[in-house]
Amino acid sequence: MKISALVLDLDGTLLDSQKQVSERSKQAVLACHRRGLSIIYATTRPPRAVRELLPEELYAVGSFIYYNGAFIRSPLDGEEYHFPIEKELFGAFLDHCLDIAPNVEFSIEVKDEWFSLGDVEYAVVARRKSHPIRKAIHELKEHHPTKILLTSIDETAVTALASSFSSRLNIVITDGGKLIQIMSLSASKEAGVQLLCAKLGLNMSDLLVFGDDYNDLGLLQAAGYSVAMGNAPLDVQEAANEVTLTNDEDGVSIVLDRILADL
Repeated sequence: MKISALVLDLDGTLLDSQKQVSERSKQAVLACHRRGLSIIYATTRPPRAVRELLPEELYAVGSFIYYNGAFIRSPLDGEEYHFPIEKELFGAFLDHCLDIAPNVEFSIEVKDEWFSLGDVEYAVVARRKSHPIRKAIHELKEHHPTKILLTSIDETAVTALASSFSSRLNIVITDGGKLIQIMSLSASKEAGVQLLCAKLGLNMSDLLVFGDDYNDLGLLQAAGYSVAMGNAPLDVQEAANEVTLTNDEDGVSIVLDRILADL
């Protein structure tokens, strides 16, 4: 198995349930870097949260795919790549969402800023240190969102939104159905990794990928070798080449230690 790069999801994968990276996992990733592998972090989170969560040593060696591929930073040339939702489409989505789910917790990320229509409980769930800036509807509609976040919305409303907008937006259900994430159709983890691979001179077939949720499916299927976490849903596990232990059992480092021994 040829491996030129390591691609890691964060929540539920490299991060344990306390949102920390174990010492064993940190050392395993650093060992990959020392062996010449490129390190790519592909996450749903914004840049500010990744900066807070990753140990400095791991942050320093990585390229970053944020918001499921809607915002990308390449340390090689300092370039940023942004794939936002167009303002007109966003306005139509917001109006329809509030019409069918008036009690939804609605917020957006715009590059590295977080805005909302009201209080957002997800700030507690995700252990974020910041809270969104509240804005009126007309203010929110002036933005081209990097990502839309929906919480406190029932399954019927989600189904209705998907029926109306799935051909125009990338709608992903994560966190056991507690969080709905909406991005541009051009944004996905696998598309972001392909972009970075082109810059790094890598092939998708040379990637070792780890993931645990539905937003990782496309990437797991596109990589040369993919590993699902033991805490991943069954159909995500079935999409991978291998299933490791959970994120609380050092599932990432167990596989990396074995593969590094064979390189």
